Amino acid sequence: MKDRHLLGIRDLSKQDIELCLETAKGFKDVLRRDIKKVPALRGKTVINLFFEPSTRTKTSFEITEKRLSMDVLNFSVPSSSVVKGESLLDTIKTIEAYGVDFIVIRHSSSGVPHFVANNINASVINAGDGINEHPTQALLDAFSILEKKGSLEGLDIAIVGDIFHSRVAKSNIYLLSKFNNRIRLIGPPTLIPEIKNYNIETFSDMDKGIKGVDVIMMLRIQLERQGKGFFPTIQEYFKYWGLDKKRLAIAKDDAIVMHPGPMNRGVEISSDVADCPQSVILDQVTNGLAVRMAIMYLLSGI
Repeated sequence: MKDRHLLGIRDLSKQDIELCLETAKGFKDVLRRDIKKVPALRGKTVINLFFEPSTRTKTSFEITEKRLSMDVLNFSVPSSSVVKGESLLDTIKTIEAYGVDFIVIRHSSSGVPHFVANNINASVINAGDGINEHPTQALLDAFSILEKKGSLEGLDIAIVGDIFHSRVAKSNIYLLSKFNNRIRLIGPPTLIPEIKNYNIETFSDMDKGIKGVDVIMMLRIQLERQGKGFFPTIQEYFKYWGLDKKRLAIAKDDAIVMHPGPMNRGVEISSDVADCPQSVILDQVTNGLAVRMAIMYLLSGI
């Protein structure tokens, strides 16, 4: 890849994305073996620096790193000097002094991974920054679509929910737009930002928005990033923008259902849809390992 960091999707070329997805296919084969560990990055050291809660992304990166034979350190913010007032710059400079090769960072403030990348020699991977981007999620989503649909080109894709606060939505818009897909953003008007220069339609009517789509990507309502007044109640939200079996039938018969997690069942998605044969939500989790293995391998320059 042309850069030693992965900070976002917007600046990646289509060729970079295709290289990553093609490399991930090889690592997906590795995950099917009885012995899933490879020595590809033996001797490399990585620190996972998560300033926000995470289940899927954090554990996925940790398993990825161990499958690549890396030395792994998980940074615990509550028990670190951050709580004593140490600055982010001093924290990362301390980490750099250990001679680490990779820093995987998640932070509630947009732009923090870029700041870290500008002030450290290690390769930096953005695991989600504020409401900016979540590049590895978009790449694993693309890999999952490619796996199920056979192509990443010319699809009708609905992204439903809290678009405004979703870094997943932004990274997916940047990525999917590079492959000539038709993107529909669906949700309360208060949660759909104006996004220019992309092939996007916006819908406040869920039924109209998902009619005939190939892919439905549901998003969590990010109450922790919201104030009040974006929509009346959780019950009203599910009534108008939740995905159930009746609504799923409006999409194409072979439409797939995606969700980056964590899911709030009964809020944005019903359990009978989350667990139905058209759901690829758990496939996304598995594919996250293959894609993140590919990313770290490619960034290492080996």
